[in-house]
Amino acid sequence: MEFAYIPSPSRGVLHLGPIPLRGYAFCIIIGVFVAVWLGNKRWVARGGRPGTVADIAVWAVPFGLVGGRLYHVVTDYQLYFSEGQDWVDAFKIWEGGLGIWGAIALGAVGAWIGCRRRGIPLPAWADALAPGIALAQAIGRWGNWFNQELYGRETDLPWALHITSVTDGREPGYYHPTFLYESLWCIGVAVLVIWADRRFKLGHGRAFALYVAAYCVGRFWIEYMRVDEAHHFLGLRLNGWTSIVVFLLAVLYIVLSARSRPGREEIVEPGAQDDDTDGDGAAADLDEKSEDEKSGDKKSEDDTGAEAADSDSDSDSVEEKEKTKAETKAEATEDAEVTDKVEEKDEAGSAKKS
Repeated sequence: MEFAYIPSPSRGVLHLGPIPLRGYAFCIIIGVFVAVWLGNKRWVARGGRPGTVADIAVWAVPFGLVGGRLYHVVTDYQLYFSEGQDWVDAFKIWEGGLGIWGAIALGAVGAWIGCRRRGIPLPAWADALAPGIALAQAIGRWGNWFNQELYGRETDLPWALHITSVTDGREPGYYHPTFLYESLWCIGVAVLVIWADRRFKLGHGRAFALYVAAYCVGRFWIEYMRVDEAHHFLGLRLNGWTSIVVFLLAVLYIVLSARSRPGREEIVEPGAQDDDTDGDGAAADLDEKSEDEKSGDKKSEDDTGAEAADSDSDSDSVEEKEKTKAETKAEATEDAEVTDKVEEKDEAGSAKKS
């Protein structure tokens, strides 16, 4: 009986001439870019400088890849070091096989180095990056689809994964797409962390611890569904036990951190606030300078007006002085004429008497 299913790709690599383009590698690369992009937005929103997340990721990503591969090789050593196996395959990371526990552990070491060089707290940086890491995992899990790996028990559900490869002991058939389950779970974890961080203002590494705890819950039941070869301890797969232990440690960290350091960091990157202040100060200085220039222009206009008024006043004074002088001269001339007439009259009277 035919039923709906998720088809597997016929091959996981395309060759562009001599260059192989592997779906697994592309998923990892895209996931890293998404994590850095989202982490940068969250870091800047918390008061950090743009680009800091990417600078530290330059340290964290290589360390994380090495750590993830080491964890996979150590926990599945029989795939590389048992009889009939080639140990050189342990270095072929493009063929799949990255353990998230090792990637996070050793990636944290690389991030610590990067944070120390920049003088910023690792927990604050981890909080900013936490949901981005979950999204990176969600994207990276599709690399397992390209490699036809990471599937569960057989099923006839409409979303069953059709495995066609017979490599490494695979048996063609229809299985639970555990890669898809984990991808969707990681998206949910990212949404949960973003919501909780906004709602409760998580700080000091608690957003990252929430991501770890939530991921472990999903990873536990997904591990229970897987049928690929793995080491068992007391009836549980090794990764199942790891999920339990890491979950308890993450919850313990959240509780203890909330008691000892409640709230969120006020400063996540020393000097970033000074950059903003300098920018505001420069703008203020520019505005002040502009106001001074306007005041100076107004003062010049006032001075010019005052000078013009003084000039007009001086002109009026000169005219009044000249007018007064002319009037005084005219009066003096008139008095002189009167005096002459009187003298002439007196002389005429004296002559008549004689």
